[in-house]
Amino acid sequence: MSTPLLIGLIASLLATGMVGGLLAGLLGVGGGIVIVPVLYNVLSIFGVNDDIRMHVAVGTSLAIIIPTSIASARSHYKKGAIDTALLKSWGPMIFVGVIGGTVLAGFANAFILTLVFAVLALIVAANMAFRPDTLKFSDSLPKSPFKESLALLIGWFSAMMGIGGGTLAVPILTLYNVPIRKAVGTSAAIGLIIAIPGTTGFLLSGLDAKGLPFGNYGYVNFLGFIMIVPMTVLFAPLGARIAHRINTNMLKKTFAFFLFVTSLRMFYSIS
Repeated sequence: MSTPLLIGLIASLLATGMVGGLLAGLLGVGGGIVIVPVLYNVLSIFGVNDDIRMHVAVGTSLAIIIPTSIASARSHYKKGAIDTALLKSWGPMIFVGVIGGTVLAGFANAFILTLVFAVLALIVAANMAFRPDTLKFSDSLPKSPFKESLALLIGWFSAMMGIGGGTLAVPILTLYNVPIRKAVGTSAAIGLIIAIPGTTGFLLSGLDAKGLPFGNYGYVNFLGFIMIVPMTVLFAPLGARIAHRINTNMLKKTFAFFLFVTSLRMFYSIS
């Protein structure tokens, strides 16, 4: 790779980390919803085989979410924005969902992983762009077993997408009347429950994979990890502070447009 191209790659990864960190703290989305599609496209520069490119993007994103979630959750915890009771209630089923999603992802081909990401990114974009703030399903979370089923699905699909859980957990929690800042803070902590077992699963399932790029161990690329993590850790607390000071409505709509375009590109790549 030429020096100018390498410099451009490093700059794009640093920028990805900055944006991912801000979004992790600001919207509780863990950063993975940004990191996965960027890595998916960046890896093509290295000529990474299409059969494993999405696996590497997802596995690397989950690894990156570990320090990001720690930084973001600490900031939200200091502000009293984490619902510890809900975290204890949902945690075990989220963990079970992550194990199931990670195992399935290890056996799934690139088409399935990319399709899952594209479909859910489109749903999340539509929710952010068009859902009225006043829309609620109920004044409180549903009772068992539906409450645990929601946690299971959040863990399952978050692991398959390489996201921290907030992308799915925040809209679900707010639909059940959980205050937005509490939903964001709790989702930041949920990201840690998802990222640690998810990363472990992608490390192990990719040990025998062929054609892995330089810097990979299993499906986790540690070069990308090293470049992106410092920026996510630096900017996640800033995002958390901003979240408590501004109206995020316009930001959500802008991010929804990004997700919509990302989803279309994913659909096009597997067509």
